[in-house]
Parts: sequence; structure tokens; C-alpha cells
Amino acid sequence: MQQAQAAPEKGAISTLREALLQAQRQGLARLDAHMLLLHSLGRSPHDRAWLLAHDDDAVPADTLVRYQALCQQRAAGVPVAYLTGHKQFYGLELAVDARVLDPRPDTETLVDWALEVLQPWHAPRVADLGTGSGAIALALQHQRPDALVLAVDASPDALAVAQANARRLGLPVHFVRSHWLAGVAGPFEAIVSNPPYIRNDDPHLAALTHEPLSALASGADGLEDIRTLIAQAPTRLAPGGWLLLEHGWDQAQAVQTLLREAGWEQVQGREDLAGIVRCSGARWP
Repeated sequence: MQQAQAAPEKGAISTLREALLQAQRQGLARLDAHMLLLHSLGRSPHDRAWLLAHDDDAVPADTLVRYQALCQQRAAGVPVAYLTGHKQFYGLELAVDARVLDPRPDTETLVDWALEVLQPWHAPRVADLGTGSGAIALALQHQRPDALVLAVDASPDALAVAQANARRLGLPVHFVRSHWLAGVAGPFEAIVSNPPYIRNDDPHLAALTHEPLSALASGADGLEDIRTLIAQAPTRLAPGGWLLLEHGWDQAQAVQTLLREAGWEQVQGREDLAGIVRCSGARWP
């Protein structure tokens, strides 16, 4: 006599759609839930259309276990890029982990601006300070193959990540370990940086505990490292060279004042994807 099959346990997850809904009920953003499920399935992060078309497919038990574990980590604040091990930046696929800052899409504004100021020069020399994963330096080298791009970081761990990305992408970026420009000679047509700019007592740091603190915080007002760069850059720039800096959403006026007081010319800013001035820069006479 054939035995009747047991009914599915109430609340059990059986399809991809149900797995996604569970993640979103736990507070995960829809995009994060999709990226983590695709990663758990071994599929490309570009396969969101496939995921939507197959959301009634059964979710394998081992995939569900992996997915739920990743969702728990994401709910605890671990960046999606650390969980998947990669991040898209300016059209490049970068390997990232907890040794480096998770590259933000808004930082692409800094790359756009650097490419703009470098247009007049053939084979320009560019330094990316605090390179982290190498995102900015690699994007610039990819867009300007004629450029000599130097990626600088004080962290040997960060440099290891950036150098591995350069090798995998086949981009001839040069690397040097240095605290800002202390061990860098120049001259450069442009110096770019996404330095630490969060105040040491900023309450938002509590939500960023999974990322390296040294890449985030910068003194009592968040401007300690930016002051250092503004002071060091003139001796490393070619005549007419540019210093371009990313900073906090409310720091544009303070950074631009520091630039003007230090004798920089053509002081200006650039807006991020939300229309907020998140980059400031200037030209050295």
C-alpha cells in the first residue's frame, strides 16, 4: 500500500520567491536579497531577470542553508560585497573583502571628474591616495590606457587586494605603500582621493563596524586627513595640476574653504547621484 506523502511543514521555504520574501521580512533590501540569492545559486549578479522569471522554481536545500546564513550576516550589517566577494565599480568587477572599504557607487563621481580634468594631457600622471580595493585607480587606468596611474595606500592588506585586482584585470597600475604623499615623489597632473572623512564620534560609525576604521574616521571634525592632503599636494603636482577629494555630505563648504585658504585656484565641487556635493577640488597655480 502506497504511503501518503507528508504535507509540507507550515512556513517551510520551498521556492525562490518564498526565500526572497523571507529575507525581505527580515529587513533586507530587495536588491540585497536578490544579490545574495543569486550568489547562493552560483549565478551571476547580472541574472536578476532570470531570478524573476524562475521565482517559482524549487530552492535546493543546500542553497537555502547558504542563503539564510548570508541573510543573517547581512542583517547584522556585513556589506553585500564582503559576502559575495565582489563589487561592480565603473564597469569593472572588483574583488573585495573586509581588508578594504566597500566601494560606493557615488565614488564614480570622482572618477568622472578626474577623467574630465585629465582630458588636456597626453599620458597624464595620476595618483590615487588611499586606494583600498584599487577602485578609482583601476577605473582611471581602464578609461585612460595612456595614463601612468600610481595607487597609494598605507595598508599592506589593502595593497594586496588592489594588486590582485590589477593582475586579474590586466591593468598596469603601479603601487606604493605610503602614508598619503610622504613616500611619493610626483609630479602628477592630478591627485585624487576618497580619504577617511567621518568624525571620530559620529554615531553612524556603529553601523560600519565591519569595514576598516582606518578608512573611515579622521579626527574630531572628520577633516584631519583632508587637511594633510591639501598641505602635501602642491609639492607633488605639476603646474596646473588638480587635487580632487571625496568628502562627507555636509563638508563641501568646509573643504572648499580649506582649499581657498591654502592658495588653491578654481575651487569647485561635484554632485553625487543624489544631487549632493560630495566631491571638492581645485587647481594648483
